[in-house]
Parts: sequence; C-alpha cells; structure tokens
Amino acid sequence: MSPAGRPRAFAMEGVLEAAMRLFWEQGYEATSMAQLREATGLSSASLYGAFGSKQGLFERAVEHYLAGPGSVTDVVGDEALSPREAVARMLHGSIDMQTDTSHPRGCLVALSGTVRAPGDDEAAVRRTIAARRAMDRARIRECVVRGVATGELAEETDVDGFTSMVHGFLLGVSTQVCDGTPARDLHAAADAVLAAWHVPSARTADA
Repeated sequence: MSPAGRPRAFAMEGVLEAAMRLFWEQGYEATSMAQLREATGLSSASLYGAFGSKQGLFERAVEHYLAGPGSVTDVVGDEALSPREAVARMLHGSIDMQTDTSHPRGCLVALSGTVRAPGDDEAAVRRTIAARRAMDRARIRECVVRGVATGELAEETDVDGFTSMVHGFLLGVSTQVCDGTPARDLHAAADAVLAAWHVPSARTADA
C-alpha cells in the first residue's frame, strides 16, 4: 500500500468503530443516517460512496465487531481444547465482554437485528445476524458431538437439545446484561449450565 493510502485505511477503521458502537447501542432500525454522519464525521455522500447504503455500512460494522469484541466466542471452535473447556471459555469470555463498560453492553449480534422485517434492507439485516447466530450454534453443536465422542458426555445425550441449552443461554446473556444482572450472577449461571456437561459415560467410568 502506498503512503497516500494509509490515512484512508486508518480513517476507515475509525469509521467502522464509530458505526459499530452506534449500531451496538441502538440497533439497526433505531440508528439514523444523521446519527451515523455525526458519529463517523462523514457526509452522506461519503458514507454511500464507501458502503453503498446503511445496510452495507451495518454489514461492515458487524464484520468489524466479529473481528474485535465479538471474536471472544471463536474459542468454541478451538479443537486444541477439550469440548467442555471450549464451551466454558466461550460462555465466561462472552460474559466478560458483554459486561465490559468500555463499550456498549450486551452483544451486537444478539441485540442489533430487527424483530420484524418490513423492507428489503431490514430483511437483509436479519439474514446477516441470523447467519452469525447459526454459525455459533453449529460450532457449539460440534463441541457437544465431540463431547459425546470423547466420553465427556453420555452416549445418550440429546445433542440438539444440549446445543439449544448452551446457545440459548449465550443469546440470553445480552438481555440480562441490559437489565442490569451483575456479572458475578451471570458467571454463576454459566457454571450451572456447565455442570450439566459432566455426565460420565460408561467409557469414562470403565477407564
């Protein structure tokens, strides 16, 4: 990259950070272009020129979030960890991130999507957020499957039911954080969810 291109790259990082925080705090529908202009310091022409639309800016802001604060859940895909440890680090790490006062509380992926989709933009936003939730669920399911295979969980474990329990708790953390539930209570709740993980199978007992 030429030296002349570097200021543009640094400016883009700042724009995405500002947009991310605004969408994170207010959600997609409640965030106006006027607010985005004020937060980013860019004109409407510059925003549309760089991102094409409000939806395009939102999608880039989500990518920025997933590469930053939202990456805390990526640990669930780390196969170097035991399945239970990977899930434990994901849950506790997400709680730490969502209760961090240096940025908006909660999870952008859980909070920023629209409840209903009256237009094409809103429908696309819902698809963007739903795709990330589906990815998280799939990685949690892979951990549960590995847990059964390694004997951390009983062979008769309902894989989909167990996955829903863990994923549902992860998504629900945002609501509780926004309602003011203390981090210590959320960590205790995560431990209660993880307590269900330790169900020795016959293979473990015979080892």
